[in-house]
Amino acid sequence: MTSRSIGYARTSGGGNNKQASGLEVQVKALKDAGCAVVFQEIVSTRTAEKDRPQLQAALNAVMESDEIVCSSLSRLGRTQREVINRLHDLQEKGVHVRTLDGLVSTKAMGKFAPVLIGLLTGLNEVEREMTRERTLESVQHRRETGGSIGGRPKTNQAKEGLVLRLREEGCSYRSIREQTGLALSTIRRIICDAEVTA
Repeated sequence: MTSRSIGYARTSGGGNNKQASGLEVQVKALKDAGCAVVFQEIVSTRTAEKDRPQLQAALNAVMESDEIVCSSLSRLGRTQREVINRLHDLQEKGVHVRTLDGLVSTKAMGKFAPVLIGLLTGLNEVEREMTRERTLESVQHRRETGGSIGGRPKTNQAKEGLVLRLREEGCSYRSIREQTGLALSTIRRIICDAEVTA
């Protein structure tokens, strides 16, 4: 029986053009790497494994002596435990794993593969946690110093007053938009808020 290379490509997000083009790049790279079949999906890494139909299909498609190929280990699971368990299960089935980033080829590593995989995914998890901590520290610092922590800036009182004055003078929403540069939704919100408080 000849071994096959089965590819799995995944990007996160809501399916916009950027994610779709990232997926196309992965699929092309997997086909160039010798994958006869490539399973692909756009799904968040936070999505439960059971809700990733293409990952499940790829895992069900591989048989003993086959190889599952992906761009990086992060495609196979989010946490160190998930990736190690998946690699262990695949090795027990006699299935090899190879990543296109060159870090992993369990066929070439033999029994040393789980040790190296654990180390690599552990480092990845540490980096993710450090990024999370830095983000939280940045948000906390911005709150303490009065900096922006994201979101749209609040419309200043002078512009709100101008919107209300123009509306009282009988200007249409479109006319107010042209004079203030504010979006129609912002103008409506300002006027509705003023009517509620009046």
